[in-house]
Amino acid sequence: MLIIVCYDVATDTAEGRRRLRRVAKACERVGQRVQKSVFECRLDIAQYEALERSLLDIIDSGHDCLRFYRLTEPVELHIKEYGTFVAIDFEGPLVI
Repeated sequence: MLIIVCYDVATDTAEGRRRLRRVAKACERVGQRVQKSVFECRLDIAQYEALERSLLDIIDSGHDCLRFYRLTEPVELHIKEYGTFVAIDFEGPLVI
């Protein structure tokens, strides 16, 4: 399934900036950044639940915001892209 992860972490303190880095690193391990605080992740249900748990352990729910969007198949009908960003085709061949 395709998961969109969006977050807004309060960075007015050193602890907030640390949380922001930790959230970004956790998302980078499983998905691709499409905007500064938005990631696309192709995950199975177990990976999704693990990501959700890890991010909930990082954020401060009193100051931060975390949102998950599960897009149903076929995702091509749900996503429109404009501009210079080129997404990775998760289903295409891997060329190194």
